[in-house]
Amino acid sequence: MSRPSVSATVLTLNNERTLEECLRSLQWVDQIVVVDAMSSDHSVEIAQRYTKHIYRRPWPGFVAQRNFSKEKATGEWILWVDADEVVSDALRMEMEEALCSRGDSVEGFLVPRCTYYLGRWIRHGAWYPDLSVRLFRSQGNWWGGEEPHAAVQIRGPVERLRNDLWHFNYTSFGDQIRTIDRYAEMSARELLRKGERFRLRKMLLHPLGRFLKEYLWLQGFRDGMPGLIIVVATMFYVFAKYAKLWELERLGSEEGK
Repeated sequence: MSRPSVSATVLTLNNERTLEECLRSLQWVDQIVVVDAMSSDHSVEIAQRYTKHIYRRPWPGFVAQRNFSKEKATGEWILWVDADEVVSDALRMEMEEALCSRGDSVEGFLVPRCTYYLGRWIRHGAWYPDLSVRLFRSQGNWWGGEEPHAAVQIRGPVERLRNDLWHFNYTSFGDQIRTIDRYAEMSARELLRKGERFRLRKMLLHPLGRFLKEYLWLQGFRDGMPGLIIVVATMFYVFAKYAKLWELERLGSEEGK
């Protein structure tokens, strides 16, 4: 039985460090769609070696950008991959087999993701298995969720695949902190948009809750020093999100005077 057609979608913004390996791992699909948020590096030139389906548009947010990429995809199934991720040969073969044998009975497939950070593969805590729907039927499914955590809205059953998607996210702890600052800003603005008010208890207690859950309950400590750095950075992200919410409320109050 032949597999249905697959379009891979990739969003880029100054990803020249990782994009080549990402796109090389996608050459088995029927179409690669790259949506670039006006990169200033060589991302577009790299993408041109692998696909003619390249679209450049200013960044509107994760949900809008991912839905735009889906609109440009022609495959019966969508495989979404970030520009710092690689589909291993084992995962590729499992995906193709799953589409052929079970593609008629499900709407999507959950894929585990394994991240390489600070010199080791992270296999505990909140970073693993980090399951999400990566491969889904195009018709009837779309992107939703809240910024910056967009998610596929699946209308039907899903199954889990076994092999990992490889993730190469941060080059250093400093790189992680810079990303946290951007994501905390997006999250704070989303909270403000929804009408949530700043609460001191959340800023103080939610980071502690993340530590207890991710470092102890989910055994992040088993990843050694990188595991500790990850959970402390996560605590800072939660703290920063509420600090930025407080800051946005304060600025709004001052502007309203």
